[in-house]
Amino acid sequence: MKSFLATTATILTISISTLGCQKSDHVQSAQTNSPHASEALTTLNIGYQKAALKLIVAKQNHFFEKEFPNVKISWNEFPAGPPTLEALSAGAIDFGYTGDAPVVFALSAGKKLNYLGYEEAAKRGHALLVPNNSHIQSIEDLKGKRIGLTKGSSAHNFLAEVLQKAHLTWADIEPVWLTPSDARAALDKKAIDAWAVWEPYVSATELSGTAKAVFDSTTLPKTYGYYLAQPSFIQQHPDSAKKVLQVLNETDQWINTHPKETAQILANSTGLNLNIAEKVLTTKPNPNSVEPLTPVVLQSQQDLGNLFFSLKLIPNPIQPASFAWHPPK
Repeated sequence: MKSFLATTATILTISISTLGCQKSDHVQSAQTNSPHASEALTTLNIGYQKAALKLIVAKQNHFFEKEFPNVKISWNEFPAGPPTLEALSAGAIDFGYTGDAPVVFALSAGKKLNYLGYEEAAKRGHALLVPNNSHIQSIEDLKGKRIGLTKGSSAHNFLAEVLQKAHLTWADIEPVWLTPSDARAALDKKAIDAWAVWEPYVSATELSGTAKAVFDSTTLPKTYGYYLAQPSFIQQHPDSAKKVLQVLNETDQWINTHPKETAQILANSTGLNLNIAEKVLTTKPNPNSVEPLTPVVLQSQQDLGNLFFSLKLIPNPIQPASFAWHPPK
């Protein structure tokens, strides 16, 4: 789930007491017994990234337009997770998609959002790339190296786990905050020693023949992608929120039965070569339904939040379970 442009997130520091107040608001907003619940939906503003597979396929096939025939559907493209969540918190979109780390950064900064649903991320969704002639042969060789990554992205989490596995700390490396397109150029020029990034950049760079992966996320703990919603959207339109999950799962079924068409949609959306798009699709879980968050999934977000707070990557601790939406029966 990105275009070849990405931006870094601005992490706002707030007091823990303020965050606690905002959490109470979020918990209340996730409930559906408000007198305003089930109001008629007139517009649905969707935030998507070019590589957010279910959303780009649903957009191409007008699945949301068919499910919500009397609703104005607005598609809003973002280069990465952090700006998607900025727009969500500001009320510019009703729901959007991102990886794991951007949600942790957003919650720590007091952003207004609720978890709508989750899906499993591809096991090889991230990799650490180095130039073909690099002296880096293993993750233990990263000490003292300049590593490019997008701040606040899922690669932020991936690199944190890589460093832990290599028994290194953030003080042992020099992180270089770059967008994917800038990081790719910097790696080609050897301005950085390595690049932590997600698909489809991994496959695109490997198939270009300019770099190789020295480590990928296959052996790391399972991670997830998340659909986040504006609290007011869930509060006022709980039945529509359920329909959103329904459309996403119908889209997943279409993807599984139309692999060639899906690869072409991904290629058209990202600008990737068709053979790269086909390779990327082989890494995804199949099937891969979208479901409300389970205790196991929420714990994975809690663990990530605890890790980031212990590393002083986020200003405040988080309690993801307070932001989980539970659909009406």
